[in-house]
Amino acid sequence: MADATPTGPTMSGAIVELRVHGVSGAGADQVLDRPYVHQVAGDRSGGFYRPRPGYPDSTGTDGVTLEAYRWSDLPSGTAVRTLSLVFLLPFMLCNVALWMRPANTASKLGFMALCRVLALTLTMLYVLSIVGVALDLVAWRCMDTPSCLAGRSWLSWLGGRPTGLRLGVLALVPVAAIGLVWWLGARPGHSFDAFRTPSTPTSKHQLSAVGQWDGEPLVGRLRSVHVAAAFATLDGSLLAARVSQHRSWVMVILLAATGAVLLTCLVLLTVVPSIDRTDPAPRVDAFFRGLRTIACGVTVLVIVHVVISPAPWPQDRALPGYGAMVAWLFVSQMMLVTALAALVIWRRGGGQHGAPLRALGAPVFVTIAAGLAVAFSAELVYRVADLLDREGTTADSLETSPPLPYKWAIFGFFMAVVTALLVAALVTRLTRRGRRRAAQAIVAADFPHAPASAADRLRRVERAIARARFTERLEPLSVVYAGLAALGLSTSVLGLLQLMPGELAQRYVGVPESMVNFLIGSGSYAIAAILLGLVVGGLFAYRTAGFRRYVGVLWDLGTFWPRAAHPFAPPCYAERAVPELAKRISYLVEQGHCVLLAGHSHGSVLLAATVLQLPTRITDRVALLTYGSPLGRLYSRLFPAYADEPALREIGERVGWRWINLWRDTDPIGGWIFASHRPGEAETLTGPAAMVDRRLVDPEDVVPAPSDSVPPPILGHWPCESQDEFAESVRELTGRLLPGRQATGEAGRPG
Repeated sequence: MADATPTGPTMSGAIVELRVHGVSGAGADQVLDRPYVHQVAGDRSGGFYRPRPGYPDSTGTDGVTLEAYRWSDLPSGTAVRTLSLVFLLPFMLCNVALWMRPANTASKLGFMALCRVLALTLTMLYVLSIVGVALDLVAWRCMDTPSCLAGRSWLSWLGGRPTGLRLGVLALVPVAAIGLVWWLGARPGHSFDAFRTPSTPTSKHQLSAVGQWDGEPLVGRLRSVHVAAAFATLDGSLLAARVSQHRSWVMVILLAATGAVLLTCLVLLTVVPSIDRTDPAPRVDAFFRGLRTIACGVTVLVIVHVVISPAPWPQDRALPGYGAMVAWLFVSQMMLVTALAALVIWRRGGGQHGAPLRALGAPVFVTIAAGLAVAFSAELVYRVADLLDREGTTADSLETSPPLPYKWAIFGFFMAVVTALLVAALVTRLTRRGRRRAAQAIVAADFPHAPASAADRLRRVERAIARARFTERLEPLSVVYAGLAALGLSTSVLGLLQLMPGELAQRYVGVPESMVNFLIGSGSYAIAAILLGLVVGGLFAYRTAGFRRYVGVLWDLGTFWPRAAHPFAPPCYAERAVPELAKRISYLVEQGHCVLLAGHSHGSVLLAATVLQLPTRITDRVALLTYGSPLGRLYSRLFPAYADEPALREIGERVGWRWINLWRDTDPIGGWIFASHRPGEAETLTGPAAMVDRRLVDPEDVVPAPSDSVPPPILGHWPCESQDEFAESVRELTGRLLPGRQATGEAGRPG
């Protein structure tokens, strides 16, 4: 696409204001606040736009050239893809946890190994849930029960067939499920090489690595490992059922091969550094593909053996060994989460903001991911069991009752959610007075001369500020929920002892068994409601700008980080967006322009990673304007090894401290970077960092302007390009850029 960048010596060509939007998914015309725009670089997924020349008001403040980078289509895509990502949400959360490691973790390799093994258990759990539906409930239980087959022609054709044939045929269902996630994880993305900037980054901070390295080799190796482990999990389920009644040398060979595949997967994820190689390694890649091929071959042999083996099958009510496998997997996840939390607490690092619970994001996110995966898997098995049991109401009939570990999982998940909600309500109640008192002080300082008629409007502003300040309370609440979810996982061990939740509660706690069964049923419906909510959110998040503002923060945060733990997580859009921004900025500077980078919300995170990748000859002619930025409020807490204070200070140093950050007290997401500058608060920060943050009064007033009939709106996290403070910040930063341009840029300016 032809570039319309002006190259003359006029003032409009001297400064280019490059705006990068946040999670709102706004169009280029909205970002530029101009009705007529055209694309000057990029494609439909991610492109650069400018106002069409020849129309009035086609330039920005003081005649600067306006340009917008629109990246909102990179993490979204079609409705089918969005739905697939919704159901793979636990994989995304587990992948994000890998990037939440503390800044000074004693063992980075140990931390990564624990996260990757936990990610592998999620894939195995995914397979076991499909095995539970296809093999345990349908092939083993339903097809052996005439009342279950009655009226179901789609199942009765296998009814009465040999057990091995039923298991072998329906084993194709989990094989197809593995193939589905394999296909989703291997679907082609954007070519990284097309957006790579030729310059070599000089930053020592880890945030500069996001988008700089090609993650596809690592993702391909992880994908091979997970596919191999998935097939080995299916093989283990079939062999566990077979070995309970029949033992032969063929069984020994197949069991040994399955165990060898699983052991190799664990070794590759924990102690072999070759998996992280980014340079071309044909032999290494061939080894990983070979492991995957061997696992597929073993699965074929296992299914064939199950079908043709003449030995009788046991007469157990449930698929032999299946419940124990599920319970041991739950217990293993709980032990891994505990080990990860112990490692982090032992040598946790600090973020920019000191907090007693800092740097615990990794174990919290991993626990939430495991809890969601367990809940979704249990709900799938439970719902299918309830569907097969046409006369029952809670899937507790003898024919199709789900395994005990799933019942304990649903019970534990429901109790964890209910307890967390009660704790959240209690914390909200206990902190409301303090938050309102702080909000009242801010409002009183911002609007000291408000008339009595504005009392209702002042109360609304106070409530908005108080709600925004609740963000700081989410950190301890998430830790509480993670602890409860881990405790719920640990209850699965009771399923190994064949203890029923209702019987145990009635015997030792005095809670009626019927109430516990009611709670299990309620938990199942609660999980179904959560799934339905995720589906609705996935459909509308990238179709409706207003709705996306609420759910897009989590989604864009998750898809910003490369897939380094779970290969079936959503693709990383930063692998294109950050190099593409770096390449565009470098091009503009090399054409003789100075560039003012303006990033809203998550756009400021993209620009932060981009600035750390740019060489000094480029950043000498760059200024940075951020607004509604989560860098200091969220990222420094959640990702202390990547967005800590030294990294943020290096960003300021790279741009010569030509950096202004605008923030509002009513914003629940964005905040200050270095200093709040709230009225009545003494700031101890000195130096150029103390001049970065500028607090915006929100709303601009609490009474209507003389030309209006309603007072100005409360903007919160909305962009501020149309505000006077934004224009003043642009004017100030362009003024700082011009002297450097006159001193160093005249020789390089095209004639």
